[in-house]
Amino acid sequence: MYPFHIAIPVHNLDECRTFYRDILNCEEGRSSDYWVDFSLFGHQLVIHFKPKSDEELHSNSVDGKDVPVPHYGVVLPWNIFQDFSKDLKAKGIQFIIEPYIRFEGEVGEQATMFFKDPAGNALEFKAFKDISQLFAK
Repeated sequence: MYPFHIAIPVHNLDECRTFYRDILNCEEGRSSDYWVDFSLFGHQLVIHFKPKSDEELHSNSVDGKDVPVPHYGVVLPWNIFQDFSKDLKAKGIQFIIEPYIRFEGEVGEQATMFFKDPAGNALEFKAFKDISQLFAK
């Protein structure tokens, strides 16, 4: 599988650079005065400066929780997700949805968590107990 590329808007490049580098442990790549490349678990994430917007984040009810739309993230191996979520808790991340298990014991069992970056972009990281069920119905 090849890495994906995603470019997201941020209104404070320095604050978000620190967040992705120091909180999410992303390796920094190329940059300019208006954007910064990161390796997000081997995928190419680019933060681009954009003036702050007053637009509110929308959400949809999923599993009885308010899931922010839009959001992005990475599907991680189960053990990496567990370590990553513990690290985020230790760093004081304020979760929109705390790490928990969805569909426990069912097809598509997965761990998931949601939080925002300093620019208000919603992130979801998840892991499947059985990765072969990623697209299971």
